Amino acid sequence: MNPELFLAFVLVAAALACTPGVDWAYSITAGLGQRSFVPAVAGLCGGYVLHTALLVAGLAAVLTGMPGVLGWLTLVGAGYLMWLGISTLRSWRGASFSAAGAVGRPGATRLRTFLQGMGTSGINPKGLLFYVALIPQFVSADASLPVPVQSGLLGMTFVALAGLVYTAVALLSRTLLQSRPGAARAVTLASGIIMVLLGTVLLGEQLVPLVAGRA
Repeated sequence: MNPELFLAFVLVAAALACTPGVDWAYSITAGLGQRSFVPAVAGLCGGYVLHTALLVAGLAAVLTGMPGVLGWLTLVGAGYLMWLGISTLRSWRGASFSAAGAVGRPGATRLRTFLQGMGTSGINPKGLLFYVALIPQFVSADASLPVPVQSGLLGMTFVALAGLVYTAVALLSRTLLQSRPGAARAVTLASGIIMVLLGTVLLGEQLVPLVAGRA
């Protein structure tokens, strides 16, 4: 693999991972409201591992070429984001942001947190489109490594970068806000609103053309 091409990908991928969005919102919520944010970050990374596997297997391009399947995937992703955001909004006012308060919290199991994180990044069709649109631009047909191997390495590089960024986001949110309950609740509220808004936008992107086509 061309070192210069790989470095260019790392810079682009790092910039994208550092762009605030629903993954950041989930990382912040996990950093503030749970004893350990590791399952949440691992889940987010797991979703991108899934995208990497689809890309390497050639299924990502197939899915993006099927508008019907992608549309349903978008609707599922939108509904999931809205549900996750509403759940955050319902619990933000009475949430405890201390490590002790997170111990034994009903439903806050590591597996559930992991699966929620994986759903946040894995069901999001924009993540799949990102992989399909971006990674092939940095794959060289003349390289010694096969194209699927290059795609897998680039995909896992993004997973590693995202994991580092989301860990830093969760850790900083805990360090800076856990001793400030008012600010922590405000940030958690904002995180829930972001999830709901992004889910609404995804839903609108699918429903508006459908309604317009029937008009």
